[in-house]
Amino acid sequence: MTSQTTLLEHYSALDSAAVSDALDALGLPPGQAGFLPVWGTPKIVGFAVTVQLEPYVPGPSGAHIGATAVSAANDTNVIVVANDGRTDVSCWGGLLSLGAALNGVRGVVADGASRDVHEAREMGFPVFAKGRIPATARGRLQQRSTGEPVQLGEVTVTPGDLVLADETGVVVVPATHIDEVLERAQGVVAREQAIAADLRAGVALHEAMRDARLAGTTEEH
Repeated sequence: MTSQTTLLEHYSALDSAAVSDALDALGLPPGQAGFLPVWGTPKIVGFAVTVQLEPYVPGPSGAHIGATAVSAANDTNVIVVANDGRTDVSCWGGLLSLGAALNGVRGVVADGASRDVHEAREMGFPVFAKGRIPATARGRLQQRSTGEPVQLGEVTVTPGDLVLADETGVVVVPATHIDEVLERAQGVVAREQAIAADLRAGVALHEAMRDARLAGTTEEH
């Protein structure tokens, strides 16, 4: 079994498109659109720590949303915040970014909106979200759970799944398939690099980019 650190290093060399192709080949949910960096063009890869939010219901106050997940996370983790894609209220803000950054967390992917974008940018903390909005979560959202499976867009994320997000989109690799997807994705990259080399050498596009070759179903010579 490959160590967590080595796995993250290998996946960090890939992009979301290659991993999505590998997931497709295994009949697993591919990458998703709509999760964009709120600043710059960062890339994050890590094991999921999950947070499920829900509409606020008046009652005894508890921990701030996301705070328990941030406290439990470390430098191998990406925090995944499930908020049903809502963009009318922030589900991630500057103090959460600061706390996560201080814990070494690799970034956050939020199925919702983020605020305090300048704070995340200034500390170099990657945030991927469905939008940006100043409206606070206070009095609008509450935390339902942490450490449980959540829905990120159309994909279920279980704690410990691998999450990769870049400027193209986000992919979720089930923990049970991490090694297999890695091997397939590395094969995708190798084939595409070979095709690119052929194109630069003057091979015609229609000859270099055969569907069977891209799919890895023919033997290369």
